Amino acid sequence: MAADLARDLEHWFQRQGRDLPWRNTRDPYAILVSEVMLQQTQVATVLERGYYQRWLERFPDFHHLAAAGEEAVLQAWEGLGYYRRARNLQALARAILERHGGQFPRDPETIRALPGVGPYTAGAIASFAFDLPEPLVDGNVARVLSRIDNNAQPVDSTAGHKRLWQRAGELVQAAQSPRALNSALMELGQLVCRPGKPLCLQCPVKRHCRAEDPSTLPVKKARPPTTEVTERVFLLEVNGAVLLEQERGARRTGLWKLPSLPDEQPEGPPPVLFRSTYGITRYKVHLWVHETPQPAPAPADNQRLVPLADLAATPMPSPYRRALDTLLAERDFRLH
Repeated sequence: MAADLARDLEHWFQRQGRDLPWRNTRDPYAILVSEVMLQQTQVATVLERGYYQRWLERFPDFHHLAAAGEEAVLQAWEGLGYYRRARNLQALARAILERHGGQFPRDPETIRALPGVGPYTAGAIASFAFDLPEPLVDGNVARVLSRIDNNAQPVDSTAGHKRLWQRAGELVQAAQSPRALNSALMELGQLVCRPGKPLCLQCPVKRHCRAEDPSTLPVKKARPPTTEVTERVFLLEVNGAVLLEQERGARRTGLWKLPSLPDEQPEGPPPVLFRSTYGITRYKVHLWVHETPQPAPAPADNQRLVPLADLAATPMPSPYRRALDTLLAERDFRLH
């Protein structure tokens, strides 16, 4: 029964749940920030690298975030990736001020109507901030529920997605505390019902679990193959400033990076100064930083010389930050 499972989950969480900062507040803004940061980012990254604390110190509420400049917001988000999340968070802060006088609404339907708020985020804010019986399903919850029910429907199919949300809704409606129930489902997926080989002997709800082979669940549709691409850029330093280029693509619009190497290089690409590889969505990207081509190309309208002293405050994708920091450190070493 849903009530028995909900009760066991809640009791386990009340005894074993981790002490995380966003669990010690009912402030919807602080909870919202944590939820947006934790989308596609691990708890350890958000906490141990200080992103959550620094963000709240810099933008402590909807008013401060709404009033901030976009570059300041992107720079504070640097290293977390998926920068659209930061823009959406600021757009939501402005909507809260314009539509609700700076007060986050308590009504679930009103929450779902906010810009950039999907079903998961709406359920998280409603349950964690206001203890309302609203369901949520993320990757951890999908894994837990698929295994408990021995459900082999692909979790990323329309039917599988609908079934998971229905099941999550049954549980949260049966809970004494929706806040504790939803936290328990997520915590169980993170710590015990893990991907691959779950720790079934440690599971607090194993008497409810019908999984015949937990390691095969959840089922997902086949992923598209990884595509390898090469990004060629160059380093140009002039009088204590570095030429940077503002990105215009869908991934990282507004961030600054080293300028792209012109396609036409009659004598071939200039020597390589730095190489690295990083992953983003389904791409494996090989980043090559070259010396300045000769003759140096004229700066484009989306390029500017940024003084070295201003680089730290300039929002930049992490792979480019690492490349630039390495090259500038090597230059300083050679000079001394």
